[in-house]
Amino acid sequence: MKLSAADALDLRTRSLLLRAHPAGPPRDVAGIVEWFGAMQAQDLASGQWSLGARLPGSTLADVTAAMERREAIRTWPMRGTVHLVPPADAHWMLDLMGVRALAGAAKRREFLGLDERTAERSVEVLGAALAGGKRLTRSECMAALADAGVEVAGQLGYHLLWYASQRGVTCIAPNIGKEQSFVLLDEWVPEPRRPDREEALGLIALRYFRSHGPAPRKDFVGWTGLTATDAKVGIAAAGSALATVDVDGVEMIADAGLLDGSAPASDDDWWALPGFDEFLLGYKDRSLMVDDAHKQAIIPGGNGVFRATIVRAGRVVATWTRTMGRSAVSVDVLPLVALRAGDRRRAEQALEPYAAFHGLPLRVRWPQS
Repeated sequence: MKLSAADALDLRTRSLLLRAHPAGPPRDVAGIVEWFGAMQAQDLASGQWSLGARLPGSTLADVTAAMERREAIRTWPMRGTVHLVPPADAHWMLDLMGVRALAGAAKRREFLGLDERTAERSVEVLGAALAGGKRLTRSECMAALADAGVEVAGQLGYHLLWYASQRGVTCIAPNIGKEQSFVLLDEWVPEPRRPDREEALGLIALRYFRSHGPAPRKDFVGWTGLTATDAKVGIAAAGSALATVDVDGVEMIADAGLLDGSAPASDDDWWALPGFDEFLLGYKDRSLMVDDAHKQAIIPGGNGVFRATIVRAGRVVATWTRTMGRSAVSVDVLPLVALRAGDRRRAEQALEPYAAFHGLPLRVRWPQS
């Protein structure tokens, strides 16, 4: 099947659950996270709004409660980066993809002046401190390590917390107050799924292309951190659930069910998305969604820190930053293209769900002309 770039972009926004999908949208946090397989969540607030943006009418309290019900957990399943994942899938994701990040742990330890024996000792200390259903804040975990004689100054403490989760011993639980907390993964998820390797590769391939397609194979490799060989095996294992399409001469892969037909797209669809959203983070090649001239404004300095975006019909047209006040959410919008008065109204309407998510009125500020 041949698709134009415009058609591919429409299908991609449906896969990303920004537009209606033929399969029908998941209706809760558990469904959204399983749909994606994993969702970028290095920044907690960004991850929470990534969920809220796909669950119309939901609030921060709703998402927080779902996390307490263990509908999703945060850990480092791939690329050494925190994601939201289905709890039952955390173990096999770590075994399949997280293990590749562990391969670089020795080099990082050398840089930090940390030996392997101390790293393993820290895993034992955290395992003992959390055993019996305990849930400790980040500072309490650091204190437990320090009490056991493990150095946690500088970047050492973060590395050791990462290492214990990367090993599948701990995971990140919902915050206690404003502080990150940790639990034992085996206690938090007592009945994990255990697919064999080929099945696991097929699962992650299906979930990636279902939630991000049409996308090229190299984007799947970049997203998972898998080898090209493993990516090929995974796509083959997904079988007829995936289909290959030609997008202006580029081979891409998509959920076969998505290609059966969809409602006409509107050029007046607007979304306000967080910076660390799968809309951009899920791809190496973002040319369908972003003009080259705007990349610097979205990722200043190319340092991996993405600004929140306002998107019209699948294309980024502005960035936004928010200030949370007691009486309102104040948002500063920086247009990347010319936005007329009607466009600005639509952009503000797209921001309204974000303010409602936090239970506050919205105040929008535009640059002075």
